[in-house]
Amino acid sequence: MAKVKFDILESTCIPLPLENVDTDQIIPARFLSATSREGFGDNLFRDWRYDKNGETNKGFVLNNPLYGGKILVAGKNFGCGSSREHAVWAIFDYGFRAVVSSFFADIFMNNSLNNGLLPVVIPEELLKKLHELLRQEPKTTIKIDLEKQAFTILSSGDSVRFAINPYKKECLLKGLDDIDYLLSMKDKISQYENTKSIV
Repeated sequence: MAKVKFDILESTCIPLPLENVDTDQIIPARFLSATSREGFGDNLFRDWRYDKNGETNKGFVLNNPLYGGKILVAGKNFGCGSSREHAVWAIFDYGFRAVVSSFFADIFMNNSLNNGLLPVVIPEELLKKLHELLRQEPKTTIKIDLEKQAFTILSSGDSVRFAINPYKKECLLKGLDDIDYLLSMKDKISQYENTKSIV
């Protein structure tokens, strides 16, 4: 996955106010045979974006020109179902850098954090308010400050703090995956090993 530092994201949003969206709806199983992580965004929500004849479904939000941005505002229990990492690859490859919900499936949340996609959990009532704001004003803008762990709806002023694993927060801020993080600690690891061998 591309190494992109995540600090402050200020963007309009794409709303998907559906609950229990599973990973097969995010990226259907028939598209999982690719050998690289690139190109999955083309088939994000494939069976909702297109009809059986491959024609664009103009009623689906990703095809609505009123909406755009790097933040996907989902419904409750987003990313449930099978543990396929490809779901996160598809969302990231499409251009999203954060997904907002009131609840994420655990495996999806971990896969997101491991691949540079920030899952932001906000209270259910605030999520409902945000969806209503987006319905009324598609250009509603969100500010996500990872360092401060703050989520803010700029037009209304609603702001909440969100939780994140401290290690994963550091990796996102520095644009590191797990291997990169270990390599960044190479000198300290070598120093520890040398000290241990002397003892």
